Amino acid sequence: MEYTQFGERPSVAKKNWKLTLSVALNISLFAGLCVMWSYQTNDVAAAISSKVVTPKAMAPVTNCRNVRAGAEMTKRNMMAGLGALAATGVAGQFNKAKADYGDPANVFGKTTNSKGFIPTKRDEYSFLLPSKWIYSSERDYDDIVERYQDNFDAVNFGAIIKKPAGGKNSVEQFGSPEEFLKSCDFLFGKQAWEGETKSEGGFKPGSVTAVSLLDVSEKTDKKGTKYYQYDLLSRTADGDEGGRHKLVTAGVKNGNLYILFIQVGDKRWFKGVDKEALGWRDSFTLA
Repeated sequence: MEYTQFGERPSVAKKNWKLTLSVALNISLFAGLCVMWSYQTNDVAAAISSKVVTPKAMAPVTNCRNVRAGAEMTKRNMMAGLGALAATGVAGQFNKAKADYGDPANVFGKTTNSKGFIPTKRDEYSFLLPSKWIYSSERDYDDIVERYQDNFDAVNFGAIIKKPAGGKNSVEQFGSPEEFLKSCDFLFGKQAWEGETKSEGGFKPGSVTAVSLLDVSEKTDKKGTKYYQYDLLSRTADGDEGGRHKLVTAGVKNGNLYILFIQVGDKRWFKGVDKEALGWRDSFTLA
């Protein structure tokens, strides 16, 4: 599944040329202003010297100090103004470059609420993306449209899957929530190892993986679209991460089945990432 492009974008080479020229012009402006400032400083110093060296009527020392202090203050104000002007120009160009060249994780803008989520809207769906999660080009499953991962730990990731609904117009037509979950078992992995093991740690004999259904629910949005939601915990015999929390939201719209799948390590789940994952899952809505 190719990532949907939003509008035509000019070539990267052309944009790089424009960006380089713009930055060079800003730096040249700053250098020129610095030269002008140096000449003006020399003029101020010359004026001060001519006033101070007067044999018959030497000004008090305090006046010289005041003149020098005024010159220093003028110098500082000019430098601050020039620095702010140049910094604003260069920063503006780099901000524009970020918007032009950034990957899909950068096109959403800044966080617009105090809960740490970025409102994200597509033609077919919308959701709240945790602000610390970034776009990822990896594709763990077929039919992934978008994938994001935690910027601090790649164990935590989420993916949006779009596939034909097979003529169904509602998620309910796939059966009960339990029946639908069986059709999505590819999300939870299958045991590749085969052999004999004892029944230890809650695992069945001959099994080294287990998936537990912690919660299942249904919801309906304002437009009448129904969703199935799940919270599962998968574990392996080696106890890696204490397991993986797997969240799912599924709905059908316009002949397509949409699945939001989120995975979070169990240890990180209890360190606050649960709020990010649940917030994303619960906000997923079809257009």
